[in-house]
Amino acid sequence: MPEPKTIGILGAGRVGTALARLALAAGYEVRVATARPGAEIALLLEIMAPGARPDTAEALVAASDIVILALPLSKYRSLRSEQLAGKVVIDVMNYWAPTDGTILEFEGEASSSEVVQRHLAGARLVRSFNHLGYHEIEQRSRPSGDPERRALALAGNDAQARAVVAGFIDRLGYDPVDAGPLSASRRFGVGTPLFGADFGHAEMAGLLSGGQALEGVE
Repeated sequence: MPEPKTIGILGAGRVGTALARLALAAGYEVRVATARPGAEIALLLEIMAPGARPDTAEALVAASDIVILALPLSKYRSLRSEQLAGKVVIDVMNYWAPTDGTILEFEGEASSSEVVQRHLAGARLVRSFNHLGYHEIEQRSRPSGDPERRALALAGNDAQARAVVAGFIDRLGYDPVDAGPLSASRRFGVGTPLFGADFGHAEMAGLLSGGQALEGVE
C-alpha cells in the first residue's frame, strides 16, 4: 500500500483532537468530522487542532488513507459500514460501563473492537491507542531510538492493515507491537495490566506473547 498521507478523525473530543495535533506535527494532512456540519466545528479546530480541516464524515472517509474512530463507543452504530468498506480504520474507543451505562453487546467475551468489526464488516479494522490516556498522547511521543520511547499494541484481522497502522504509530512517536488478530485486543483492553501502563517494546512484546493472564473486562 502507498504511504498514508491523509488522516481522517471521526470525533473532536480530547482523544480526537490530541491525535489530530500529533498527526499534524508528524506531517500528515488531517481532517476531522463530527455529527455536526464542518462549519460548526471550524472554530473548535482552530483552537484545539490548528491546521486540521473540518469536514463532513462522508467527505472525510472518501479522502482519508486512515480513518480513526474517536467518538463515544455508544455511537458506533451511527457509522455507515458501506462508507468504511475497504478502509484502514483505527478503533481507539473503549467501553466504560460506569460512564456509558451498561451496554449488553459489550458485556460478552468479545472485545469491543470485535463488536465494532461485526458492524463494520468490510472495514480493515485495527485496535490501538485505546490503552493510552488522552493526556499522554502528545506528552509521551518520542523519536525513534529514544530509550524512553513507549510501546503501543495493535491488533487486527488484516495483516496489511496492521502494517500500515504500525507505520503510522511509529511516525507518531511510539514503538508498535503487533499483537496479531483482533481477538488479541482483549489482552490490552480496560482492566488488563497493559491498559494505561508504560512499557517499552521488548517488555510489552513479552507480555503479549508470554501467556500471562492479561485478559480484562471491556
